[in-house]
Amino acid sequence: MSFIKNYIEHQTLNRRNLLLLSAWGLCGAAASSSLIGRQAAAATSPDPKICWSYRDRTNPFWNSIVAGGEAFVRSLGRQSGDLINLINGGSSEKSLSDIQSLLSRYGSGVALAVDPNDMPNCRPVVEAVSHAGAYVSTIWNKTDDLHPWDFGDNYVSHMTWSDVGPSEQTARVLFDAMGGKGGVVHLGGIASNNPAIERQQGFKNALKAYPNIQLLAIQAADWDTQKANQVMSGFLTRYGDAIKGVHCASDTMAYGVIEALRAEGIENMPVVSYDGNPQAIEMIAKGKLLATVFTNAYWAGGITASLAYYAATGAFKPSAEPREHREFYGPTAVITTKDAQEFKTKYIDTNPEYNWKDFWSLAKGPIRYKS
Repeated sequence: MSFIKNYIEHQTLNRRNLLLLSAWGLCGAAASSSLIGRQAAAATSPDPKICWSYRDRTNPFWNSIVAGGEAFVRSLGRQSGDLINLINGGSSEKSLSDIQSLLSRYGSGVALAVDPNDMPNCRPVVEAVSHAGAYVSTIWNKTDDLHPWDFGDNYVSHMTWSDVGPSEQTARVLFDAMGGKGGVVHLGGIASNNPAIERQQGFKNALKAYPNIQLLAIQAADWDTQKANQVMSGFLTRYGDAIKGVHCASDTMAYGVIEALRAEGIENMPVVSYDGNPQAIEMIAKGKLLATVFTNAYWAGGITASLAYYAATGAFKPSAEPREHREFYGPTAVITTKDAQEFKTKYIDTNPEYNWKDFWSLAKGPIRYKS
């Protein structure tokens, strides 16, 4: 379990260092204002710049996302370093500013893969890309009224994951491990994030089937290991022995929770999480974590970049595709102690090889919205 302690100790320093790698966050922000209000003609480019805009590569999930993006770039005969990294550190303002600066420099010659960080930020990101005549594929966060087909070909696609069902499954695994009774706490992500909302809903859905499980508290820890450690320490001070299980909306928060439990001498409390990071899978295989949900971040990172790139080159026309190819769910799988070792061998010890031109091979159908 020493990696958790090291992860917490080095997370802040590593994040600061990685932010320095954000090539366009350091300069050119002033020039980005020229993009606003200018609609560029749609155009394709034989050699677009490929970029991934994301939160923080010190997070294992985002590390897998970018590793998939790099694998796609290598499939083109390029070097991994040809992928431009825009690291926003969880700031929607920085996310948009970096993207505007990138567009200011390269104009329509950009193929962008991005998590906009929160739902409201997706629209200005997409509008900036569309005005520049570039191409963008998004994941996770957008508002329900924003759709790729409203932007012609420039907004290529949006991928998210149907988190309610898998989160409910992990909650049921947790409640069963608790013997169907006792107090439980939930640590959530950023309140305005789609996955945080859906994972909390799945947790609440499971509670309805377990009348003897008592919900003690729900609190956001913003996907952050250190904050989750602090939140869990506060829960232990407030509720003490009444806590019999912990439901986390991400693996990285679960690491902070487990360290907080260990600090109090608690070694065997059942904890479940989400994302299927390599460390989490290894912990499940060793019985240190009860369950997680694998979202195949590696494939998602590669295929999101691939969609933007091949649209930018004119290899396919997004507006000619059916809507289920413009907005779709990514794959999920609940991993428990029963299958963790086999899963680790197949997906963690080595990455499967994917055909990056088979865009929707692992897609799980069109996104469905609540009426």
